[in-house]
Amino acid sequence: MPQPKAEDWLRIADGFYESAQFPNCIGALDGNHIRVKKPPHSGSRFFNYKQYFSVVLSDLADSNYRFIIVDIGAYGSTSDACIFSSSRLGDRLRANQLAFPEPRRLPGYTGPPAPFVIVADEGFALTPHVMRPFARRSLDVRRRIFNYRLTRARQYVECAFGILCSKWRVFNSSIQMDQENAILVIQACVVLHNFTRMHNPFSAVDQNQFPSSGSVGLDLTLHRRPGTAGIAVRDMYADFFSCPEGAVPWQVDAIRGSV
Repeated sequence: MPQPKAEDWLRIADGFYESAQFPNCIGALDGNHIRVKKPPHSGSRFFNYKQYFSVVLSDLADSNYRFIIVDIGAYGSTSDACIFSSSRLGDRLRANQLAFPEPRRLPGYTGPPAPFVIVADEGFALTPHVMRPFARRSLDVRRRIFNYRLTRARQYVECAFGILCSKWRVFNSSIQMDQENAILVIQACVVLHNFTRMHNPFSAVDQNQFPSSGSVGLDLTLHRRPGTAGIAVRDMYADFFSCPEGAVPWQVDAIRGSV
């Protein structure tokens, strides 16, 4: 899995804008637990909040349900934010070593150029390049629209993992290997997943994984205080999604009944 170059990030961003109407989005980030047998002498390090032993597949996916960058093997007891912070992806993001394109204006918007961003859930910290939802408290219409639009883009990584598990049945039960071999199996399945997405992107097993333009579930709990730079970028995107240039026709209907 080669590290993306600037032109690759631009192509990924164009895909998210076409599929999810989220401009300047260069990936959807999530952490998924892969069930494994308990490694010897590991204590509770691999025991997760779902009450089973696991290693974590931390993955960044594009709008074609392909994995762009993965980090495999973190302890199941570790939070998504901690895994991301200590991963190579997190290190390179902080060091500005990912060859992200320069900020560009959002389509039709007169505001300043917006940085390219990764969309994630509330388990990750808000930064200028990682967007997470607004907290549940004090949600006005503008913030609810942003949360809806972010969730539409973020669910591509959830669908990518669902397709992975549907195709490779080794994930349907605990992987009965030692930790090193289990990680190799996961790595192989991720690469094979990308290969099949390139050569057979619309197989029947994928049909129930596709996101729609309708309402999606929102889980908007806030766990940590974000930095001011990340807040400013998120507000820029929230303003764009609520203005005529950035709105989609169904977004107001989609947020009705959400909290």
